[in-house]
Amino acid sequence: MLKRFAMQRAHLHPVEMHSRTDKNAHSALGRFVGDVSAAETWHRLQAQPEAVLIDIRTRSEWAFVGVPDLTELNKTPLQVEWQLFPGMECNPRFLRELQAQGVTRQHSVYLICRSGIRSHAAAEFLAQQGYNTYNVTDGFEGPLDERGHRGARGWRAEGLPWRQS
Repeated sequence: MLKRFAMQRAHLHPVEMHSRTDKNAHSALGRFVGDVSAAETWHRLQAQPEAVLIDIRTRSEWAFVGVPDLTELNKTPLQVEWQLFPGMECNPRFLRELQAQGVTRQHSVYLICRSGIRSHAAAEFLAQQGYNTYNVTDGFEGPLDERGHRGARGWRAEGLPWRQS
C-alpha cells in the first residue's frame, strides 16, 4: 500500500502549475482542510451552496464502476481525471480542466476517487493553487480489505445515491 501511494505521489510533478502572479490568482493561499467521510460530504454539499464534488477517477472508472448521484441536491458531480488511464500518468491539464468547469477559489472543493488516495493528493495540489479542499475518506469504493476486495467502505457502502451508465 505504501509503495502504491509513493508511486501515485511521484506523478504529482508533471501537473500544470500556474504561478501566484496569474491574473486569476487569489491573494490568500488555499488550504487542505482535511478528510471527511462520504456521509459528511453529502451533508456539506447539501448545506453549502458553493460546495462542489469533483470525481477525479478515470473515464473508465466513471463508465464501468459508477458515479455519485447528486440529483437530490440539485447538483452534478464534476469529473476531471487526476491520472490518465491506462498509464496512470498525472493529467497535465488537471487544473485547466477543473477551471473550465467553473470551479473557482470561492468554492469549497470536495474530491473523491476510488479509495481516497488519489483524491488526497489532488486536494493537496489544489490547496497549493489557492483552493480550500477536502478529501472524501475511503472514496467511492473504499480501500482493499484483507481478502483484496473493495466495497466495504466508501460512498456506495454508506448507501449514498449513485448511478452507473
